[in-house]
Amino acid sequence: NAHPFTAVLWCELTAGGSVGRHVQQEFPEIVIGIEGTGAATVDGAPYSLERGDVVHLPLGSVLSIENRSNEQSLTYVIIKARG
Repeated sequence: NAHPFTAVLWCELTAGGSVGRHVQQEFPEIVIGIEGTGAATVDGAPYSLERGDVVHLPLGSVLSIENRSNEQSLTYVIIKARG
């Protein structure tokens, strides 16, 4: 059992791609930039999402992610945990 963690997701967003606005309905999350040049918007506030950047998503927050490169994928990890 890995309590309080519920999932670790390795994500790759294609060049110029985006993940539309959505609500964190079940678990708070952190997003960690691995490679590429991206941005995360949490409740309207912009955050850099590049190598080593960490973005916190409280339960109920609204998230969108954008790959700011038209040439390179954006790689990031999402870690979900019980609040």
